[in-house]
Amino acid sequence: PPRSPSPPLPPVYPTRRPPHFQDPWGGIAVGSSLSPLGRAVSRSASGRRLLWPPPASAAAASPAAPGDSTGSSRIGEVKRVTKETNVHVKINLDGTGVANCSTGIPFLDHMLDQLASHGLFDVYVKATGDTHIDDHHSNEDIALAIGTALLQSLGDRKGINRFGHFTAPLDEAAVEVILDLSGRPHLSCGLDIPTQRVGTYDTQLVEHFFQSLVNTSGMTLHICQLAGKNSHHIIEACFKAFARALRQATEYDLRRHGTVPSSKGVLSRS
Repeated sequence: PPRSPSPPLPPVYPTRRPPHFQDPWGGIAVGSSLSPLGRAVSRSASGRRLLWPPPASAAAASPAAPGDSTGSSRIGEVKRVTKETNVHVKINLDGTGVANCSTGIPFLDHMLDQLASHGLFDVYVKATGDTHIDDHHSNEDIALAIGTALLQSLGDRKGINRFGHFTAPLDEAAVEVILDLSGRPHLSCGLDIPTQRVGTYDTQLVEHFFQSLVNTSGMTLHICQLAGKNSHHIIEACFKAFARALRQATEYDLRRHGTVPSSKGVLSRS
């Protein structure tokens, strides 16, 4: 008898996994939603119902993302202590967007909240420093520590997308960020911030923050301001775009099957 059509897929909800993944029983899964237990539910081209994470009986056959076969998270943690600052940073690339930041610089706390929220990273930053002089040393050392934590959490960078590109608007402001987790540090920053300060934060420190982060993470980063008149909006759009682009770059490309996304076969920090 003719086969009855498959029931329609339930609505699609966002998941931390791409909506298309390899069917461990053969074929490519198309479309996804969440089951009541929090699993991604999809159907293959043949109509087979799939779960991610897979049931225990199929776990061995499932092509789990590199470094994630046991559900472990990619975490970097750095403690940096100098005569000027005391900084503790912990970042989970596979987090849920939880921020716990106390830097002694209120505006920077607000920007790090954007990094966590829009990148879906868990970001912990605790810092004390000589902010009675100015924010320069704390701003720099926090960024250096964040870059080093990113470097740790990325490991050998196998299976990641590597590249990220996002444009974020915030009212009249719009900022475009393009990045490459290449292992080669480079910053091109095209921000035109009209005022010297936002609150007590020196706006010159925005570029210095990203330069410091780039230097220790081994990232190529291009920041281009497309529009904007309000200094707060411009800087916040920049951090939001950076978070989204970094999220793209750090997520797994399952078609790579855990290989390094480089024709050279390696992405080094040198």
